[in-house]
Amino acid sequence: MERRRVVITGIGAVTPLGLTAPESWQAAKDGVCGIGPITQFDSSDQKVHLAAEVKGFVPESYLGKPEAKRMGRFTQMAVVSAREALADAGLTLGEDEADRWGVNISSGIGGLAITEAEHDRGREKGWDRVSPFYIPTGICNMAAGMVAIDAGFRGMCTCPVTACAGGTNAVGDAFHYIRDGYADGMLCGGTEASLTPLAIGGFTSMKALSQNPDPNRTSIPFDAERGGFVMGEGAGVLLLEELEHALARGAKIYAEIVGYGATCDAYHMTAPRPDGSGGAKAMALALADGGVAPEKVGYINAHGTSTPLNDAGETAAVKAVFGEHAYRLAISSTKSMTGHMLGAAGAVEAIFTALALRDGFLPATIHYQVPDPACDLDVVPNQGRQADIRYALSNSLGFGGHNGTLLFKKWEV
Repeated sequence: MERRRVVITGIGAVTPLGLTAPESWQAAKDGVCGIGPITQFDSSDQKVHLAAEVKGFVPESYLGKPEAKRMGRFTQMAVVSAREALADAGLTLGEDEADRWGVNISSGIGGLAITEAEHDRGREKGWDRVSPFYIPTGICNMAAGMVAIDAGFRGMCTCPVTACAGGTNAVGDAFHYIRDGYADGMLCGGTEASLTPLAIGGFTSMKALSQNPDPNRTSIPFDAERGGFVMGEGAGVLLLEELEHALARGAKIYAEIVGYGATCDAYHMTAPRPDGSGGAKAMALALADGGVAPEKVGYINAHGTSTPLNDAGETAAVKAVFGEHAYRLAISSTKSMTGHMLGAAGAVEAIFTALALRDGFLPATIHYQVPDPACDLDVVPNQGRQADIRYALSNSLGFGGHNGTLLFKKWEV
């Protein structure tokens, strides 16, 4: 089967750093921290009081009140991001083309806030009095479904639910789907809006979240004092397009996706394999998929959650794949700024990686202070920098042992 080339022609994002993809990327370049006190609920009786919230997002200003009311927050942000990506790409499809365009948007948890609210309502008023919109607004796949309805895309529409690897799996699966001829283009990415008392409590009780009250020392990937991740929210959507179709319509191109690898640790419900072998295999598969030698990679946007196990294991994985070259490439975690956006993380980080290639700029791992011998690579500490890179990877590792890696190439005419 002929392998077609796949490029990124549109991007959209709603993140803790900005309400658009350009705003979010500029903030990431500037090293802005999106973490602050939780405002969406009263966390005073809980141990964790910080999160990376999306600020100033008023869905009615984008969608209109009736439309917004029939969507959960995670769906609202996905639809807004998809509209931005389509507008950015300047794509207009004819009716006869709609069957060749699809949607793949992940969400790890979906409408948890809706479930919590409707559970309270059911207990108070009776279970048959819950909202008729509860199920269709709360299920994880509804963001993908509503994006397809909004865009009029009638090809495959799906939603990988692979925890923190979901956004990367969505982009990677969409890449393969186009490359192998099943579609001409896909809106793909991830979305999450799970900053709720139950979610914060659940992650806290399993010792996954940082309880540090200082926003500057709470999401600190690769730092020896790291103690857990910070919950974030938001959405990222990319428009992937078959190269010849993009060139024929004169589309601008951000970057090319050339490889994708996905594996499973098959080890533990939440902990990664300590040696990082599952993540290493995903990176190796992505390189092999793209036919790219390891020494050609100049940058990795790490999963980099700020948990002790993840960061050490991911560092070990990079060393296993790249050998001595691991010490010559850069590996930074933008979660130091965005927090961990769960199912949206891989999508937003894919956007950042593509833009890093376009701009020749490596975003920093901010708030890095105390080196860890187990994380001894170049983590681009505290200050982003210019770098002429041609290939870059983006990693995502999720609960359940899910590992995903995307390989990007700088667009060259």
